[in-house]
Amino acid sequence: MRILLVGSGGREHALAWKLAQGTPPPTLFIAPGNPGTAAYGTNVDLSAHDIAGLCAFAEDHAIELVVVGPERPLVEGLADQMEARGIPVIGPSAQAAQLEGSKAFAKSFMARHHIPTADYRTFTAAQFEEARAHLHALGAPVVVKASGLAAGKGAVVCASLEEAEATLAEMLQDRRFGVASDEVVIEAFMEGEEASVFVLAHGASYVLLATAQDHKRIGEGDTGPNTGGMGAYAPAPIMTPALLAQTRQEIIEPTLQGMVAEKIPYKGFLYVGLMITAAGPKVVEYNCRMGDPETQVVMPLLQENLLDVFTALVENRLGDVSLAPAERAAACVVLASKGYPGAYPKGFSIHGVSEAAEAADVLVFQAGTRQSDEGVLETSGGRVLGVTATAEDLQDALDRAYAAVDQICFEGMQYRRDIGQKGLQRLAEGEH
Repeated sequence: MRILLVGSGGREHALAWKLAQGTPPPTLFIAPGNPGTAAYGTNVDLSAHDIAGLCAFAEDHAIELVVVGPERPLVEGLADQMEARGIPVIGPSAQAAQLEGSKAFAKSFMARHHIPTADYRTFTAAQFEEARAHLHALGAPVVVKASGLAAGKGAVVCASLEEAEATLAEMLQDRRFGVASDEVVIEAFMEGEEASVFVLAHGASYVLLATAQDHKRIGEGDTGPNTGGMGAYAPAPIMTPALLAQTRQEIIEPTLQGMVAEKIPYKGFLYVGLMITAAGPKVVEYNCRMGDPETQVVMPLLQENLLDVFTALVENRLGDVSLAPAERAAACVVLASKGYPGAYPKGFSIHGVSEAAEAADVLVFQAGTRQSDEGVLETSGGRVLGVTATAEDLQDALDRAYAAVDQICFEGMQYRRDIGQKGLQRLAEGEH
């Protein structure tokens, strides 16, 4: 099969790696890809946001399936444009992608379909004083979110009213995230632990992938500003069988059935970010694609041929698919540039990637990388590499991942040393 994979990050490297394991392996094109994805197919010099260019390429190269990694092309209608040309897509329509593209839409959708989430209100710049008064009525801590796409950095948990007011002003008045913060959502703070649940869906039919837990903050102990994700592990011990069954009944199935009822059926990956509260699981946010770096731990645990699952999805046969539960554990440590998630320098040589990847059950997924004219691997993004390891248990997976991290270096490299600690603590508590 001839497949076009859209995107350039660690998520796309992990998807390319998994797709290449198919029997027979597909003919894979990645637009634009990165030096890591080039090992599994042909990188194409097209931006993930060049919808016209991607559609023309797909037609010219007889592409039979398009897999979309990032959210923005989906929100901007890439799936609609491809399917209008008769090319199947793993990814929702622009209307369905509003679940991520507009937090205001997502919150009102959840309210309509009685899906548990935090209490909220939405405000525009013209309602700034009203929004400010609402912050004071709620008190701190409180969550302020840009309604649109903000690369995973648009949700700010504010510990004080002063921080909340400053964040509100940054978003609505200073337009910190551009049009993404033309509208903001102010949410009541939810106390609990986060977890990520992933499904592949076609209408009301779906299959569950491994659960995971991301580490959003830049600093250890979940301190500092939000990032796109500094590491992940899977499966997440907090998601017990009983809790997962409750999540399916109260959140996943009402979400998919609600989209069908509103005549915008969902197709593709749906990522449900959860807060596990004392009252049960509640939705923090929806994403209309796989998470990054969660893809880097979920894909290595998937025992089935990913292309077979994708084929069943586009043929509306997901009801015939049964995915085996994860039998191992996976951990990913993200190596980031100095300064990230703020401004950061680029162009530093990266050493030790091939040596790290030689270890058993270790994968090094590339994200913010490029090759120099001399063929040297260099940094080109905030999150540079995702060092992933699998093992029989989480502690072993973490040990292997961090041992591989020790093999890699580039100037200014930063990473968290506490990935997976909540999972280890929960597993230890379960043994007593």
